[in-house]
Amino acid sequence: MQDWLIYAIGFLAQILFSGRLLLQWIVSEKNKKVLTPSLFWKLSLIASFLLFVYGWLRDDFAIMLGQTLTYFIYIRNLQLQGEWQKAPKALRWFLWLFPLLIVVYGYNNNAYDIQELFKNEAIPTWLLIWGSVAQVIFTLRFVYQWMYSEKNKESTLPFGFWLLSLIGSLMILAYAIWRRDPVLFVGHILGTVIYIRNLILLKKQA
Repeated sequence: MQDWLIYAIGFLAQILFSGRLLLQWIVSEKNKKVLTPSLFWKLSLIASFLLFVYGWLRDDFAIMLGQTLTYFIYIRNLQLQGEWQKAPKALRWFLWLFPLLIVVYGYNNNAYDIQELFKNEAIPTWLLIWGSVAQVIFTLRFVYQWMYSEKNKESTLPFGFWLLSLIGSLMILAYAIWRRDPVLFVGHILGTVIYIRNLILLKKQA
């Protein structure tokens, strides 16, 4: 696949990720408190779908890891908000099985090599480790959010979510600079500003 098309997929994913944050930010500023509309999770799921494909096409394990870990949490939040059940059954099954389908497809076509994901000549081992750790920290925000929401039986974004978002985002920004990845860089620049603003809003609420 041509590079411009791969980058187009990546930038589209980041536009959707940024769009969800802008939406959440606008809604929160309007209400003077941190809120999470259902469209936030819908855009998250679509963007995660696209960014997983982007990471696969670039043989970038760190990107794929981050999306795999959060993909199903987005679905769970849509379930908690009662939105997931409204989607067509065929679409729900496809989205559930998508990560597995793309792995099986790539493996059967000799396009997916686990060792290549962990050993990419374009990415030094130390940078791959840094990027993976950054993605894990960035992903832990959703694990924390998921546990918090399950405990309260309500989909919400607590203080710890935004703090982990800021730390993970700064690490991914560094990874993007070293990796010279414009998709990750553009996506996390805006996010960092919004994470800081949400932390400020939550401090005022407290």
